[in-house]
Amino acid sequence: MNLNLNKDKVAIIVALEEELPRDLLPEFNVFYSGVGKINATYKSLEIINEFNPKLIINYGTAGSLRENLNGLYEVSDFFQRDMDASELGFKVGETPLDSINNISFDRKGLSCGTGDNFVISEPKLLTDLVDMESYALAKVCMIKKIDFICFKYVSDKADRNASKNWKENVSSGKNLFKEKLLKLFN
Repeated sequence: MNLNLNKDKVAIIVALEEELPRDLLPEFNVFYSGVGKINATYKSLEIINEFNPKLIINYGTAGSLRENLNGLYEVSDFFQRDMDASELGFKVGETPLDSINNISFDRKGLSCGTGDNFVISEPKLLTDLVDMESYALAKVCMIKKIDFICFKYVSDKADRNASKNWKENVSSGKNLFKEKLLKLFN
């Protein structure tokens, strides 16, 4: 994939500056949303209203629910991991009476379950990765008809050691992302 876009029309959204310092990619518009789905939704709408990007790229860390995943991955399928209305007859991850539930951008990539909790044990909804922002960003982009690309660096195994491993690895993927991004624009 080679992106033939003006970099001014691209917004990179990251939860935390520690994951990707702005000065690592000075030629790009890098924004910080803060942690969680509400913060990601708010920041993406703010960016869309102010800058009208043609593409939003999300980069951040994620826990892996698969033993063999390490490094940087593109994510193409997004699920809302912490929506559980199963007692009302809905599937875990399905928002009641919402026509948008599972989001796919029809690219080759992994699946990610997004929720407003840090995963330290196997969640009810199983995906390849878990994070706290990407589903919200993907949904806003889908509704607003803005292209969306997501890259996640596996920082932990979403297990009892996840918080320790995340703290040690939160900054570890930034150079891999930079390399990937520069290849996309060259």
